[in-house]
Amino acid sequence: MMEAKDGLRTVVGLMSGTSMDGIDAALLRTDGRDRVEALSFLTIPYDDGFRARLRGCLGRTDSGETVAEVERDLTDVHADAVRRLLDKAGVAAAAVDLIGFHGHTIHHDPDRRITRQIGDGARLAAATGIAVVNDFRSADVAAGGQGAPLVPLFHRALAHGLPRPLAVLNIGGVANVSWIGPESADGEADVVACDTGPGNALIDDWVLRHGLGRYDAGGALAASGRVDDAALAQLMAHPYFGRPAPKSLDRDAFDPAPVAALSPEDGAATLTAFTALSVARVVPHLPAAPVRWLVCGGGRHNATLMAMLADRLGVPVESADLVGWDGDALEAQAFGYLAVRSRLGLPLSLPATTGVPAPMPGGVFHPKP
Repeated sequence: MMEAKDGLRTVVGLMSGTSMDGIDAALLRTDGRDRVEALSFLTIPYDDGFRARLRGCLGRTDSGETVAEVERDLTDVHADAVRRLLDKAGVAAAAVDLIGFHGHTIHHDPDRRITRQIGDGARLAAATGIAVVNDFRSADVAAGGQGAPLVPLFHRALAHGLPRPLAVLNIGGVANVSWIGPESADGEADVVACDTGPGNALIDDWVLRHGLGRYDAGGALAASGRVDDAALAQLMAHPYFGRPAPKSLDRDAFDPAPVAALSPEDGAATLTAFTALSVARVVPHLPAAPVRWLVCGGGRHNATLMAMLADRLGVPVESADLVGWDGDALEAQAFGYLAVRSRLGLPLSLPATTGVPAPMPGGVFHPKP
């Protein structure tokens, strides 16, 4: 990486999340430790055809022709996202030190030491002329960790000066929490993390299945329905919720069969309640109850879900934007931050964030051509 007098590197972070909405691309400067300066951000939605092709790869562990074609096209649209981001920011590719390229998770089964993110790092480096770090999860999973969530160390870097204990809840397709404890004299803080359960994915799939769009905009559909308590109890009977943190999930870990006979409105209400209650169930597994929850990701735009979370958690539940963060950009920013940590040989995950036996570096480096 290029040397910088202030220790900061200019990086791009790229995220294609489990909701399959599109690509989030963030430009930032960071030292990979405790300094982060957000510069620019954009989201590029996938078109319906590509989204369907990507969905068709979920659960696949092979490297067959279909997966290879989707991986190539996924990489190329990420390269376009980088170009568009840099054009928006007025920054030349030569001024960027590194790209953090998450790719897209198509299969995640850490208990069998399997995780698969598609995305060709070497192809992206060649297309952009910028060095790339990708494959952030494999080393953690190979060592016995859950490989997720990987954002907690970034959340800790952002959280200096905020009341503790603090919970940062990211609601994408799957929801995950970073619990951040009081700062010590050296500025560090304990951090505990896990996937809490479903995020938006089950709700999105339900809305799509009923021909009502791709997601429940603002939670309006759920707000017009009633929670079916029996169906909710069946959903919450999943053994995942009794397991201690750290723990992680695949997007399709939960069977929505208990809501199958419900109306579109009641099904949306029940699945939204499922996300909220699964978040509340994680509190006993944390070192202490958070005094505040900051919510990022697409789920924070769902007013019904946010109200259900506030009711279940009993403490302030607020958008991360209220403390000056960009709640849409955080995951993409995190992978730019983690790319710098990877190049510095610093851990991306800890025993308390993924269950890995020891602090674990990771990522695969692809130099610029």
